[in-house]
Amino acid sequence: MPESPYPILVMREKENFVPSPLRSLFPAVNPQSATAVPKYRGRLAPSPTGYLHLGHARTFWVAQERARSHGGELILRNDDLDSTRYKMEFVEAMLEDLRWFGFEWSEGPDVGGKFAPYNQSERMNFYRAALEKLRAGNFIYPCTCSRKDIQAATRAPHANDDDEPIYPGTCREKSGEWRVTSGEQSQSSPLGTRRPSLRFRVPDGEVISFMDGNLGEQKFVAGKDFGDFIVWRGDDVPAYQLACVADDAAMQITEVVRGADLLVSTARQILLYRALGLVVPEFFHCDLMLDDKGERLAKRHDALSLRTLRSRGVSPEKLRSSWSVVD
Repeated sequence: MPESPYPILVMREKENFVPSPLRSLFPAVNPQSATAVPKYRGRLAPSPTGYLHLGHARTFWVAQERARSHGGELILRNDDLDSTRYKMEFVEAMLEDLRWFGFEWSEGPDVGGKFAPYNQSERMNFYRAALEKLRAGNFIYPCTCSRKDIQAATRAPHANDDDEPIYPGTCREKSGEWRVTSGEQSQSSPLGTRRPSLRFRVPDGEVISFMDGNLGEQKFVAGKDFGDFIVWRGDDVPAYQLACVADDAAMQITEVVRGADLLVSTARQILLYRALGLVVPEFFHCDLMLDDKGERLAKRHDALSLRTLRSRGVSPEKLRSSWSVVD
């Protein structure tokens, strides 16, 4: 078993680790090969880049209540791929604050489970397997454009969910052979000296629609509402979109509950599910919690962090008293 970077987290025995990312990521959740539809499986997927705030708690509480109302399971995953921002103290606080608030999970980095490991930093083989499948299907291409390059392009308005500029397609048609080897993008093409990121080629003009469990029908136009997006960063780390899809599929998540700021990301991820031949889960996007200035809560809102509220003696019951959960 690989050594965990989190000595405080109790990992299950070696047999709980999935032996083959390709076998478990794809056939296990493919409708053609699945022998039974899994019961409801929801998840909490916080990133340890700051202390959890009240907005996180409300969205996570909806996820837990939906899992309970469906007689299902709740899984905790530590989305710790952002090595430049995460800190061990945030991992410890995450587990402590979630337990204090009343969350319970049946699988996670602290308790193990049949889909371990539950720290994203330990799941790189899953992401590389998914990346290779995308490469083999010609869904991705290398790109050396910087964010500044994209923002300077005339066709690069900002998307509305994560302020990601719409990619103008600069590197889309550049020629050259390339492959994924040992986690690195090898290439022989006129792309310059910058280590490339890898982008997913979206089907321009196609309407990506889905029925959200809370907000109803959602529609986004590929190439207009979002452009070709990064699935693997130039520093050899999988981007959020790919890691999220690979993990939710491998862990057989049946419904993803998260904030409404990720609606456009859902359209992107549906394209990834389709390209990888995976079952698309249901989605339930929660309204965002705002502060007294009308701005959505962020981890910089220390006054509304669970850690601060707890230190002030505020009870979880009082915090939850005004919340309503949609079944």
